[in-house]
Amino acid sequence: MVEDRASNAGNSILILDQTRLPQVAVQVRLNTVDDVAHAIRSMQVRGAPLIGVTAAYGVALGLKHDASDSQLAQVVDMLAATRPTAVNLHWALARMQRVLQKFPQGCNALALGTRREVAWHEARAIAAEDVATNVAIGEHGLRILTMHKPKDAVLQIMTHCNAGRLATVAHGTALAPVYAAHAAGIPVHVWVSETRPRNQGLLTAWELAEAGVPHTLIADNAAGLLIMQGKVDLLIVGADRIAANGDTANKIGTYLKALAAQAHGVPFYVAAPLSTIDFSCPTGYAICIEERAAAELGAGDVPVVNPAFDITPAHLITGILSENGVVSVEELAQWKS
Repeated sequence: MVEDRASNAGNSILILDQTRLPQVAVQVRLNTVDDVAHAIRSMQVRGAPLIGVTAAYGVALGLKHDASDSQLAQVVDMLAATRPTAVNLHWALARMQRVLQKFPQGCNALALGTRREVAWHEARAIAAEDVATNVAIGEHGLRILTMHKPKDAVLQIMTHCNAGRLATVAHGTALAPVYAAHAAGIPVHVWVSETRPRNQGLLTAWELAEAGVPHTLIADNAAGLLIMQGKVDLLIVGADRIAANGDTANKIGTYLKALAAQAHGVPFYVAAPLSTIDFSCPTGYAICIEERAAAELGAGDVPVVNPAFDITPAHLITGILSENGVVSVEELAQWKS
């Protein structure tokens, strides 16, 4: 979660350093656009919606001493290069640039202050919209969970990676319906996939424990067996980019779960804000897959391939859930603005 602690002058923001979780909760202050770029690249902040919000604040910080057009372009280019797959990053940067270019760059203090003030205002607006979006995702998703809940039994949900409040400003995407169901008194249990090699599943387990939601951590490769054994009623995951045809990029390991779900007739849902849908990207084949450092696998000198994401083909997805509701992949085009 990005917490705005900036003064009226807009000097800094605070983040929760997710590389230190779940062992310890540590806040880090970001004072410059370089700090923000490092935080996104190193995954101190992660999750497509939160990356977008953080980048928006990064633009505001980047204009602290120079609000010229050239500085704005340089800041946007720097932040855009941090993570290639999460489309919310590029969506937020494009929005910031579009809004700010309407205001004169100027060199005098008044013009400088005006553009900077607008940057902070727009970043805060993007953050506030993320909260409202996730509340709506939770409300729409609650109806889905209710529909799939077995009579007189606990609803068994499986997720992958972390798509909760840590990946957003609040509430989360894939976990928002889970929190809504728990608050409504609907008995739920979440199978939490560890999500190697970064172990973001531990972040999900930490969140769920904080919220008092029953859950069980599993090894990634245990998911297929549990689905086959009938221990999972539905799967719900987040997304970093959804192509126009519904193909979805999410954390590596998602595709295998979707295959197992299809093989055993278990519904598979994707939850994400509309800003995650990239209608300029025709299919998943056009999505740039981020390649992470070999050191994350701890394999020494062994040759390593470490893709951060995989692509789940649209035909494996039961429905896509956003702040507008839930649609099949065939109906996705109706959300194109």
